[in-house]
Amino acid sequence: MKIYLQLLSIIFFLPLFASAQPDNPEARKIFEEVDKRRSSVASEVAKMQMIIYNSNGNRRKRSLKSFSYNEGDISKSLLIFKEPANVRGTAFLNISEGSDELQKLYLPALKRIQTISASQKNDRFVGSDFTYEDLGDQNPDDYSFELKAKTDTAYVLQATKKGNSQYDHFRFYIHPQKYTLGQVEYFNEEEEMIKKLVAENFEQLNEQLWQPRKMTMYDLKNNRRTELIWNDRTTGSDIPQWRFTERGLRRGL
Repeated sequence: MKIYLQLLSIIFFLPLFASAQPDNPEARKIFEEVDKRRSSVASEVAKMQMIIYNSNGNRRKRSLKSFSYNEGDISKSLLIFKEPANVRGTAFLNISEGSDELQKLYLPALKRIQTISASQKNDRFVGSDFTYEDLGDQNPDDYSFELKAKTDTAYVLQATKKGNSQYDHFRFYIHPQKYTLGQVEYFNEEEEMIKKLVAENFEQLNEQLWQPRKMTMYDLKNNRRTELIWNDRTTGSDIPQWRFTERGLRRGL
């Protein structure tokens, strides 16, 4: 399910243009296998919790529902907030087709749909430690890859985006049998790790795909974190395509 990685996902400063990097065929093949497996579930509906911790350890809880759909190189996801009242009805839509991506946010208090621009990709999503870039699709064609390590416990890939990104590069830690992303590290130009995403409590959705029940994005610069917890997943759901339109954004749950 691509929402994992989209939420992963998934998922955060003016965008920096990434310079061209060498592309390792073996590293690319590994990441393409990850992409292939996460696309093996055509649709999914899930209930989720988002818990945001500030630097003092105080937390804010939010509940939401997600819808996702995959077909070929088309990926669609919709997040709708249920609680608390101050975010109820807020909805976020992400549609990717190949390297083309469209993101829209509905704010019910303003009754307005906002298209997320390139300059807004580094903004925090509803106050969390995920940015809009983090919530975007991870298309292998958008990256150049290096293979940093290959062990019995993890394949470690270093990736650089070919286009604009708030990050200089990423490191992906991939399980060598399940081809799941267990950890993502985000670096700035000074080679400093500024964020880290950790996935855990994996469940098997089909013969190919394992997905986490919990993901935590750590903001290492500001000593914050945001947890995403899946409470319930239903795969193979018949999701009407209007869900992934402006009508679906406005309608909510």
